[in-house]
Amino acid sequence: MASEAIAAPVAQPLGQQITERPARFFSGIPMLLLGSLALLVGVALIVVAAAVVKHGAVVGVLIGLGVLILLVSSISLRGLTPVVPGEARVVQLFGQYRGTVREAGLQWVNPFTERVTISTRLRNQESAQLKVNDADGNPIEIAAVVVWQVRDTAHAIYSVDEVSRFVTIQTETAVRHIANSYPYDNRGTERLSLRENADEITERLSAELTTRVKPAGVDVIETRLTRLSYAPEIAQAMLRQQQASAVVGARARIVEGAVGMVRLALQRLEEEGVVELDEERKAAMVSNLLVVLCSEQATQQVVNTGTLYQ
Repeated sequence: MASEAIAAPVAQPLGQQITERPARFFSGIPMLLLGSLALLVGVALIVVAAAVVKHGAVVGVLIGLGVLILLVSSISLRGLTPVVPGEARVVQLFGQYRGTVREAGLQWVNPFTERVTISTRLRNQESAQLKVNDADGNPIEIAAVVVWQVRDTAHAIYSVDEVSRFVTIQTETAVRHIANSYPYDNRGTERLSLRENADEITERLSAELTTRVKPAGVDVIETRLTRLSYAPEIAQAMLRQQQASAVVGARARIVEGAVGMVRLALQRLEEEGVVELDEERKAAMVSNLLVVLCSEQATQQVVNTGTLYQ
């Protein structure tokens, strides 16, 4: 049996890796109400100062206070962050990672932070149709589909440039490596092959791909081969080879069954004493039975009107 394919090592990102952690946040509904109320208070102070108050110093103080309240409330409302189910918000302050918000709904975080949206939904991604050589050197066409999900949002943002493109490239690399490690067909041997051992091959593809995308904080849920065939230039030759192998196998089964039936017939004739046959007659009977049982066409019966030996 072929030895197990070893997943190629994947280079780890240099420096200390940033791991996902919860960000500090508050419910956004109370902050929305407070911010809206502060906006109304600020506008009211400015209106009152301009329309009612006549003292110049008081007007200046009220307008200044109203503008300050408007500025503070506007900055506070900027911290409102809607989080959609199936998405997360990576929070960073002045270039530093401050945590991830995964709880869906309207949340409030530090208004001076930047919030990066990243999907945490299951993603279904199909690789391009690749033309590679199998372990026997035969050109084949192969493709796979991968179901994956972002597990660590910090790794997905800071460890790779673009997580979706990273998974695509690593998927094609893993598919090529698996295709190069196993033959398309085992040809009657006990070796693992891409065609006869699809479940084992996909398990090993999943294991290798999991190792490759681990630095990006991605979990591989499932992998499946969606296309597997010989390349067009050798497809006809391989088809004839498979047909010849099938014919040889079928013939072997027919001969094996015919020999068993002949053996049983001779044994029953001898046990029941129906007729006594010498070795020459036994050989002739065996020959005739094998012709009848192994022939692809219907045989013509011949009635012997003479003796057994004529």
